[in-house]
Amino acid sequence: MPRRRSQAGFTLVELMIAMLLGLIVIAGVTSIFLANQRVYRTNAALGDVQDSARIAFEMMARDIRDAGLTGCNSTPATLRLSNLLKNGPTAGGTDWWADWNNSVHGYDGSGATGDPALSGVSAPHVDKTDSIQLIGAMDSGVTVASDTETSGVLTTNESSPGLVAGDIAMVCDPDHATLVQFTSVSGNSLTHALNTGSPGNCSQGLGYPAVCTDTGNTYTFQPNAQIAKLSAVDWYIGSQTIDGATVDSLYRVDLENKSGVPTPTAQEMVRNVTDMQIQYHVSGATSFVDAGSIASTNWPSVDAVQVTFTLQSTDQRAGTDAKPLTRTFTATTSVRNRVIVK
Repeated sequence: MPRRRSQAGFTLVELMIAMLLGLIVIAGVTSIFLANQRVYRTNAALGDVQDSARIAFEMMARDIRDAGLTGCNSTPATLRLSNLLKNGPTAGGTDWWADWNNSVHGYDGSGATGDPALSGVSAPHVDKTDSIQLIGAMDSGVTVASDTETSGVLTTNESSPGLVAGDIAMVCDPDHATLVQFTSVSGNSLTHALNTGSPGNCSQGLGYPAVCTDTGNTYTFQPNAQIAKLSAVDWYIGSQTIDGATVDSLYRVDLENKSGVPTPTAQEMVRNVTDMQIQYHVSGATSFVDAGSIASTNWPSVDAVQVTFTLQSTDQRAGTDAKPLTRTFTATTSVRNRVIVK
């Protein structure tokens, strides 16, 4: 009979050494995996922050560039504008969105609580962050076919001008512009009646200068004069509570037509914007200054706006310190119709 061979295995020491080596390899692989995951989360958060900053600057810059534009002759020194709104300065009104003379107006830090556009907004203003009001005319592409001033009716070349009763619009030609509310719309006929609607018109005459009497100064716009809806916005940082946490966002107060009544309404534009600081350049100055350093009569001379945003990542543990990633961005935008090219 052949002799049986003795069976042999690993000793306890050999098993412990093998387990130790395996643990070292696993720890190394885990460390590399966690490091790569952390790098990925940080890069993804950085990309999100940069995308949010780009969107915020693009949307806000458009409103800054168009501030004070009528669509025709918008140079402040030669602009002949009649403001017929009953809540505008011509009629003694004080609503911010009807004051074309302040088409650019900023408010500093805690002083932004004095911004009339922020009264009663759904998302409260965040203290120590700036805000800015911008008023201009949208590019609507609507033109005048005929102007019957005896009845206060403008007829457009477009069969469907895209305007409804209560809309506020800028009517302009190379001679002058008029800010007026259309009290009724039927097809391509736009009526701007007197003492009708909200806020309504203080005069039926569209001429310059505006006079708040029944007939006012008459003026007949010639064919192909332009009609553009009023754009009145206010940018600010507001806060809201989401799932029990306070979230700061960039908000835009826009003038919406609600059942024929122009109503300022706040909309969230970019989330996790924690701060906004704004400085202004006045024509002829050598540097940018805060809003508090600009006299009330100098706002029509502001020709550039410098905005600094601080944004925070949505991922609350994206930073190397297991906290949100935070970045600050700055951009400067010129007010298009106030820049003098020599």
